[in-house]
Amino acid sequence: MSAQATRVLVPQLLRNLGLEDGVLGWRAVEEWPEAVGSRIASRTRAVGFQDGTLRVEVAGSAWQYELGFLKRRLLQELQKRLGSARVREIQFIQAGGGIRR
Repeated sequence: MSAQATRVLVPQLLRNLGLEDGVLGWRAVEEWPEAVGSRIASRTRAVGFQDGTLRVEVAGSAWQYELGFLKRRLLQELQKRLGSARVREIQFIQAGGGIRR
């Protein structure tokens, strides 16, 4: 099977099995640091995806407040990187015990 055929068949298979959203969600988790840049990535960590919402831990309430203002831009950048609007929301939550890498 050619690489071209694989690029067409794999997404179709994931869609047929109902797994496409989950795969895109976990891609969003992995893409988070590059999508938001080093400054924000050093104070945050994407930890999960469910029902169109990416959950992101933040290092404290001040960061949670600041990121609330940037949410729309961050979401747009993430959607652009993924080539999909399946991530529809970002939920910022305070990390218990800080951000672990």
